[in-house]
Amino acid sequence: MSPPLFVAVAVGGLLGAPSRYLLDRLVHRRWESDLPWGTFLINVSGALVLGLLTGLELAGRLPTGVQALAGDGFCGAFTTFSTFTFETMRLVEDGELLQATVNVVGSVGVGLAAAAAGVALGLVL
Repeated sequence: MSPPLFVAVAVGGLLGAPSRYLLDRLVHRRWESDLPWGTFLINVSGALVLGLLTGLELAGRLPTGVQALAGDGFCGAFTTFSTFTFETMRLVEDGELLQATVNVVGSVGVGLAAAAAGVALGLVL
Protein backbone atom coordinates (compact mmCIF):
# COMPACT_ATOMS: atom_id res chain seq x y z
CA MET A 1 0.00 0.00 0.00
CA SER A 2 1.33 3.40 -0.93
CA PRO A 3 1.88 5.98 1.80
CA PRO A 4 -0.91 8.31 0.53
CA LEU A 5 -3.43 5.43 0.58
CA PHE A 6 -2.27 4.41 4.05
CA VAL A 7 -2.84 7.97 5.28
CA ALA A 8 -6.28 8.05 3.61
CA VAL A 9 -7.32 4.86 5.40
CA ALA A 10 -5.96 6.17 8.71
CA VAL A 11 -7.78 9.52 8.39
CA GLY A 12 -11.02 7.74 7.47
CA GLY A 13 -10.65 5.47 10.49
CA LEU A 14 -9.89 8.45 12.69
CA LEU A 15 -13.24 9.95 11.67
CA GLY A 16 -15.25 6.71 11.57
CA ALA A 17 -14.62 5.42 15.10
CA PRO A 18 -15.74 8.55 16.98
CA SER A 19 -18.68 8.93 14.58
CA ARG A 20 -19.81 5.43 15.54
CA TYR A 21 -19.48 6.19 19.23
CA LEU A 22 -21.36 9.51 19.01
CA LEU A 23 -24.21 8.10 16.90
CA ASP A 24 -24.59 5.10 19.21
CA ARG A 25 -24.77 7.36 22.28
CA LEU A 26 -27.31 9.63 20.55
CA VAL A 27 -29.56 6.69 19.68
CA HIS A 28 -29.33 5.23 23.19
CA ARG A 29 -30.26 8.56 24.77
CA ARG A 30 -33.32 8.96 22.54
CA TRP A 31 -34.63 5.38 22.38
CA GLU A 32 -34.32 2.97 25.27
CA SER A 33 -34.79 -0.60 24.13
CA ASP A 34 -33.40 -4.06 24.70
CA LEU A 35 -32.62 -4.18 20.99
CA PRO A 36 -29.33 -2.49 20.07
CA TRP A 37 -30.78 0.10 17.69
CA GLY A 38 -27.60 2.19 17.67
CA THR A 39 -25.50 -0.65 16.32
CA PHE A 40 -28.26 -1.57 13.86
CA LEU A 41 -28.43 1.99 12.49
CA ILE A 42 -24.65 2.25 12.31
CA ASN A 43 -24.18 -1.03 10.46
CA VAL A 44 -27.06 -0.47 8.03
CA SER A 45 -26.01 3.09 7.20
CA GLY A 46 -22.41 1.94 6.81
CA ALA A 47 -23.54 -0.82 4.43
CA LEU A 48 -25.49 1.74 2.40
CA VAL A 49 -22.51 4.10 2.16
CA LEU A 50 -20.09 1.31 1.30
CA GLY A 51 -22.54 0.02 -1.33
CA LEU A 52 -22.82 3.51 -2.80
CA LEU A 53 -19.04 3.86 -2.95
CA THR A 54 -18.77 0.44 -4.59
CA GLY A 55 -21.39 1.37 -7.19
CA LEU A 56 -19.63 4.63 -7.94
CA GLU A 57 -16.31 2.79 -8.24
CA LEU A 58 -17.80 0.15 -10.57
CA ALA A 59 -19.23 2.96 -12.71
CA GLY A 60 -15.83 4.68 -12.84
CA ARG A 61 -17.12 7.76 -11.01
CA LEU A 62 -15.08 7.57 -7.82
CA PRO A 63 -11.89 9.64 -7.64
CA THR A 64 -8.70 7.84 -6.68
CA GLY A 65 -8.27 7.49 -2.94
CA VAL A 66 -11.92 8.02 -1.99
CA GLN A 67 -12.56 4.29 -1.57
CA ALA A 68 -9.54 4.05 0.77
CA LEU A 69 -10.60 7.11 2.78
CA ALA A 70 -14.37 6.67 2.93
CA GLY A 71 -14.79 2.95 2.33
CA ASP A 72 -11.88 1.17 3.96
CA GLY A 73 -11.12 3.85 6.54
CA PHE A 74 -14.37 5.52 7.56
CA CYS A 75 -16.83 2.66 6.97
CA GLY A 76 -14.34 0.12 8.33
CA ALA A 77 -14.07 2.01 11.61
CA PHE A 78 -17.70 3.17 11.66
CA THR A 79 -19.38 -0.21 11.27
CA THR A 80 -18.94 -2.87 13.91
CA PHE A 81 -19.42 -6.60 13.61
CA SER A 82 -17.83 -7.21 17.00
CA THR A 83 -20.33 -4.99 18.85
CA PHE A 84 -23.21 -6.55 16.88
CA THR A 85 -22.02 -10.01 17.95
CA PHE A 86 -21.49 -8.99 21.58
CA GLU A 87 -24.90 -7.36 21.86
CA THR A 88 -26.60 -10.36 20.26
CA MET A 89 -24.85 -12.73 22.68
CA ARG A 90 -25.92 -10.51 25.56
CA LEU A 91 -29.54 -10.87 24.43
CA VAL A 92 -29.10 -14.67 24.28
CA GLU A 93 -27.53 -14.77 27.74
CA ASP A 94 -30.42 -12.70 29.09
CA GLY A 95 -32.88 -15.23 27.67
CA GLU A 96 -34.14 -12.81 25.01
CA LEU A 97 -33.96 -15.39 22.19
CA LEU A 98 -36.67 -13.77 20.06
CA GLN A 99 -34.99 -10.36 20.27
CA ALA A 100 -31.60 -11.93 19.49
CA THR A 101 -33.08 -13.60 16.43
CA VAL A 102 -34.77 -10.39 15.31
CA ASN A 103 -31.45 -8.57 15.76
CA VAL A 104 -29.52 -11.08 13.62
CA VAL A 105 -32.10 -11.52 10.87
CA GLY A 106 -32.97 -7.83 10.78
CA SER A 107 -29.38 -6.60 10.80
CA VAL A 108 -28.18 -9.00 8.13
CA GLY A 109 -31.29 -8.69 5.94
CA VAL A 110 -31.60 -4.92 6.10
CA GLY A 111 -27.82 -4.52 5.86
CA LEU A 112 -27.70 -6.56 2.66
CA ALA A 113 -30.64 -4.64 1.22
CA ALA A 114 -28.96 -1.32 2.11
CA ALA A 115 -25.69 -2.41 0.47
CA ALA A 116 -27.53 -3.52 -2.68
CA ALA A 117 -29.49 -0.25 -2.79
CA GLY A 118 -26.24 1.69 -2.39
CA VAL A 119 -24.58 -0.19 -5.26
CA ALA A 120 -27.63 0.37 -7.49
CA LEU A 121 -27.70 4.07 -6.63
CA GLY A 122 -23.97 4.40 -7.26
CA LEU A 123 -24.32 2.79 -10.67
CA VAL A 124 -27.01 5.23 -11.83
CA LEU A 125 -25.56 8.47 -10.41
